[in-house]
Amino acid sequence: MDQPERTRRGELAQKAAGGLAASGVTAVAVTWVDTSGLTRVKAVPLARLEHAAAWGIGASPVFDAFLVDDSIVTGRFTGGPVGDLRLYPDLHRLAVLTPLPGWAWAPADRYDQQGDPHPLDGRHLARRETERLAAEGFTVKAAFEVEWAASVGAGDEFVPACAGPAYGMTRLTERAGYLRDIVEALAVAGAVVEQIHPEYAAGQYEVSVAAEDPVGAADTAVLVRETIRAVSLDHGLRASFSPKVLAGGVGNGGHVHLSLWRDGADLMAGGDRRYGMTAEGEGFAAGILSRLPALLAVGAPSVASYLRLVPSHWAGAYACWGLENREAALRFVTGSIGERARAANVEVKCFDAAANPYLALAALLAAGRAGIAGETLPDPVEADPVTVEGVTPLPSSLGAAVAAFEADPVLKDALGEPLIDTVAAVRRGEIALFADASPEEVAARLRWKH
Repeated sequence: MDQPERTRRGELAQKAAGGLAASGVTAVAVTWVDTSGLTRVKAVPLARLEHAAAWGIGASPVFDAFLVDDSIVTGRFTGGPVGDLRLYPDLHRLAVLTPLPGWAWAPADRYDQQGDPHPLDGRHLARRETERLAAEGFTVKAAFEVEWAASVGAGDEFVPACAGPAYGMTRLTERAGYLRDIVEALAVAGAVVEQIHPEYAAGQYEVSVAAEDPVGAADTAVLVRETIRAVSLDHGLRASFSPKVLAGGVGNGGHVHLSLWRDGADLMAGGDRRYGMTAEGEGFAAGILSRLPALLAVGAPSVASYLRLVPSHWAGAYACWGLENREAALRFVTGSIGERARAANVEVKCFDAAANPYLALAALLAAGRAGIAGETLPDPVEADPVTVEGVTPLPSSLGAAVAAFEADPVLKDALGEPLIDTVAAVRRGEIALFADASPEEVAARLRWKH
């Protein structure tokens, strides 16, 4: 972050401020996502945007050590009262938040006071892994599916906001204005909605957006969630993205779609490997599949995640893959004949919305990049894996996932020791926080955190 870059950012902010003012914006929310997956924010008046873009907004590094209840653990690299960072809004992702009149939004990159990227910044790590793949000639397209449950309950009680059957038109009719306002607000904010529909669980809906570069996909995931949250409040509703809203119900997933590309060609199609994958595409998928137990520490990072990650609930509880198998942790999607050259991708089904999307993508890209070197997929599973002998389940607890995460050399090398240590410290802090809680208590205490 040298002086020419500061000047460039300040000039960009000055230009952007005029357009924002014309749209009625008076302040900009600048967000980052912490280790527990919670979106944190600092905001500046529009008149201060130019200074924020050039010099950043002060913020403590302690947020890396926050637990979901806002208590703080201490790791080897973070957690104390000492230190300071700067939040630099990415003005290329500025968006007007129509459900929050007078407000715009931008995601933050976190730097230290010397102008170097913060080693625990998830957005920086996702960008770095994207650049490492680019140096080898590859690009990745990614997208998150966003599931949430809408409630009309008083206080912290969950009462479904719709009564119709799963996936039923009745649910859309009941909340047509609400869903319309979500689509319209996302369009204004620049998010490309491909689908919106009722889901399986009580009060549950889902939005799917277009694939984009990994950092952009994580930005969009944050923008979509916060837009849904704001529109929900406008309609007298409350939105929960928790992996387990009700202990006995189906939870909210945060499925990630990924495809590997080179020279404009989708490497998940057009090859001579199974179902048309190329060797590189298969290696990318294999690298992710073989490291899923470790990846759960960032992709299913909550104690509540393991109430969701159970067999025969389409949560992807087994370390296997299959063609259009929605019970496999890694589902291979070819797309329809005639569209496969641009539509083929893999879906990571075991991840949920408690994940920091930047950290989740950084880890997935690192795992996939390691696999390109020559890893191969095992035989696909063509049925519910619970009925297939020899298929290994994924870790059934957050503690087991953290142990696998700390032991994985590929993730340790890619993400760095400070990130590995901090993630482990936060996860163990939350395990201790809920050590004596029943599933019902876990669901209730975490219901409105994400």
